[in-house]
Amino acid sequence: MSITEPEIFGLLAASDRDVFLAGLAEDGPVRRGRYVDGTPIWLVTGYDESVAVLTDPRFSSDVTKQSKLDVASAAGLPADVAPYLMRTLGVYDPPDHTRLRRLVSREFTARRVESLRPRIQEITDELLDGLPGEFDLIERFAYPLPIQVICELLGVPARDRDTWRTWAADLTAPDPGRIASGARGLVAYMAELVGAKRASGADDLLSALVGVQEDDGDRLADEELIALSISMLIAGHETTVALISQSVRLLLTRPDLAARLRADPDAVPAAVEEFLRVTGPAEIAVMRYTLQPVELGGVSIPAGEPVQVVYAAANRDPRRFERPALLDATRADNAHLGFGHGIHYCLGAALARAETQIALHGLLTRFPDLALAVPPSEIGWRPGMARALNALPVRTTPLRQH
Repeated sequence: MSITEPEIFGLLAASDRDVFLAGLAEDGPVRRGRYVDGTPIWLVTGYDESVAVLTDPRFSSDVTKQSKLDVASAAGLPADVAPYLMRTLGVYDPPDHTRLRRLVSREFTARRVESLRPRIQEITDELLDGLPGEFDLIERFAYPLPIQVICELLGVPARDRDTWRTWAADLTAPDPGRIASGARGLVAYMAELVGAKRASGADDLLSALVGVQEDDGDRLADEELIALSISMLIAGHETTVALISQSVRLLLTRPDLAARLRADPDAVPAAVEEFLRVTGPAEIAVMRYTLQPVELGGVSIPAGEPVQVVYAAANRDPRRFERPALLDATRADNAHLGFGHGIHYCLGAALARAETQIALHGLLTRFPDLALAVPPSEIGWRPGMARALNALPVRTTPLRQH
């Protein structure tokens, strides 16, 4: 089976995803492929091999350490703002990554996320209160919930959120002009917001990050704060929007599972983990690059080669997961890679989990008759780097039979 990297991005919209993922692994856990611009790369689809790439220091996340792949240009980002959108925590190697992660982790803690649960519940209840009988679940619920949470967490004023949302949407537009406009708008806005927080802070995460300082005087520079804030804003809503909507889609096509979770809310967290494994929004990892020759999965990869971990395939590796194509909401051994692995494990994983758990529990409790408003075959996928639905039309009362 011939698989190329452009087809991996096409996987996000593939109708027969199970067949596609099985085909990826036919030639073994490591194989050749191509990036969207035609550049040859290495595809890693095996679970153990993926974990190796994500933890072995011989694989770098820093694109500046190689020259075969121009990721910023392929994404359509203009050179003047590309560093702010490309230099996220995910693309730093130690010791720079260690320094930045340490500074950010001092304020973006599990305790801070846990303290947000009551507020997440309030926002969820407010959104559910205003839903009509038939609606797009993404537009009316799955999108506004994480947007409001991450903006409140960071300290983005409510009056600016619609403008920010437009810029974020522009980043995934097919028009290079819109991509450039969105990127420049976001960078300029976050630069101004960081300056405002430095001049007069508040009780929010961005103000805390502005003020964080190590005993040795180390602190985050404005350029680092801008890049980190943009990545948290984007990642903090995109992943959760996709996870909530895809989880609801799965539940509405499996009434028995929805009924079981409705009867046993304590089972929701384990179900969310299985949704992350089976249909997690992150299909691929940040590109890695070999710093020296590496033997991986029986293949010799030379130094300076781009290596793409395919989470979606690794999460269905039969060598790691029993009956991997089966959605098992009670799966006990579920060390999926839905949020990555190793030092680059998603910083916002706890927040995404909390939001999704609260959202699903709220929907199941408030709307026991929630159903798809269209046949499952009519629900389409949005092209892009993350697996996401275009829309999810639902209704809260059965349609009359004619």
